[in-house]
Amino acid sequence: MSKAVVPGQNNDVSDWWTTSIIDMAPGQIRFRGHPIEELIGNASFAQMIWLMTRGDLPGAPQAKLLECALVAAVDHGPQAPSIAAARMAVTCGLSLNGAMANAVNMLDDVHGGAGEQAVELYHSIRAAVVDGMTIEEAAASKIDEWQATGSKFIPGFGHRFHKPEDPRAPRLLGLVDEAASEGFVSGEFAQIGRAIQKVLNDRKGKPVPMNIDGATAVIYAELGFAGPLARGLFCLSRSVGAMSHAWEQMQQGGRNKGPTPPVYRWSYDGPNPIEPG
Repeated sequence: MSKAVVPGQNNDVSDWWTTSIIDMAPGQIRFRGHPIEELIGNASFAQMIWLMTRGDLPGAPQAKLLECALVAAVDHGPQAPSIAAARMAVTCGLSLNGAMANAVNMLDDVHGGAGEQAVELYHSIRAAVVDGMTIEEAAASKIDEWQATGSKFIPGFGHRFHKPEDPRAPRLLGLVDEAASEGFVSGEFAQIGRAIQKVLNDRKGKPVPMNIDGATAVIYAELGFAGPLARGLFCLSRSVGAMSHAWEQMQQGGRNKGPTPPVYRWSYDGPNPIEPG
């Protein structure tokens, strides 16, 4: 510890914030007990994320899998609400950090936050399998339960643009399969994701693609990240795209740009003025 705790002497001040994440004193910075000078040059950014959120350093295979999930989710173009918000913020005069904050604030349950819900769903299916159901029975049962108590939309599945397949999902699942074959992860959540996919495809009679939330949720669940961290990790990843688009918009210029060009008007369906009789 960087402080000496003396009973009765300002402990209420020194203990106002208590953390096991960082220990700092003049000339000393330690993250989870690791001196910063030892981490610099030796730990990757993905390993630092793991260390800060989980308390220990992951092995190289786990860090690589985490990094793959982060890379896959960085951007999805200006039609993605988070990226559009970042670009519009710049045209309204906001700085890079303001634009990035606008983007992150768009990432909630519907756009970008479904990863947290998907992790929750995957774990509920896993629990049902442990209780004796087959993985197919468990997937079908928990899908029914989700739709009956929550939303008809299954988190992590379905996409407006990528049909019949989101190109990111099979690549990420393939990497999980490779890691599972080498014993670095269990592979059970990849199986659960595929089971959900099959149930949805069979019920719809057409592909319901696993999207980026569903695919990264497989990785986060395989690596043992809690559901809420899946959302936070997506925010970290998408911040790269938000920063890039905001910076590009700064170079392009443009002032007060809305979601569509001014010549395209919205549809008005309210009342019209009453004509004088």
